[in-house]
Amino acid sequence: MFDIKLTTKKPLILASASPRRFELLSLLEVPFKVKTIEVDESNILGATPGEKVCNTAMAKGLPIAEKYQDAIVISADTIVFLNEDPLYKPIDNKVATQYLKRLSGNIHTVYTGVSIFYSGKCHTFFEQTNVQFYPLTEEWIKCYVESGEGADKAGGYGIQGAGGFFVEKIVGDYHNVVGLPIGKLFKELQSLGLLSFGDEVES
Repeated sequence: MFDIKLTTKKPLILASASPRRFELLSLLEVPFKVKTIEVDESNILGATPGEKVCNTAMAKGLPIAEKYQDAIVISADTIVFLNEDPLYKPIDNKVATQYLKRLSGNIHTVYTGVSIFYSGKCHTFFEQTNVQFYPLTEEWIKCYVESGEGADKAGGYGIQGAGGFFVEKIVGDYHNVVGLPIGKLFKELQSLGLLSFGDEVES
């Protein structure tokens, strides 16, 4: 994609099964593997939305980091918040419909927490993006929900697909809404000395 070669100091692992995060991390053009484990997120708390997504990201990544201690492990969690109410992945079409009716014509905030595990350490940060929806008709909502596109996505929609038609305006990082703030992740990896230009990966 570009001529600048990036390498990581240690092997890179993405602790997420999300195809969107896979695609975004692939933009670095650095080899990585995907390793995941089921985590019960229901009891993970946080005093603020940012704290909650960071705590959940850490919970997702820690078991992988403990197993692969010679690697850099990246985990993430994304939640949509509307008036401080979290909108998770909808459990069925009824909930998805309720979500989109609530989001219609309103501004909501998408938070993504990211954890970077390396050398026995954990560095965590979050990004937030405000999204303004157009008013949505019932027909529009019905067609979208029945398409199934938003079934596995926080808030019940995917901005990178047909759900992008709902969006009037965003303030912040578009990739954060997709599921991984790749620009900030790139900056954080660099600042930690984990990502560089043209170095060899340590064995």
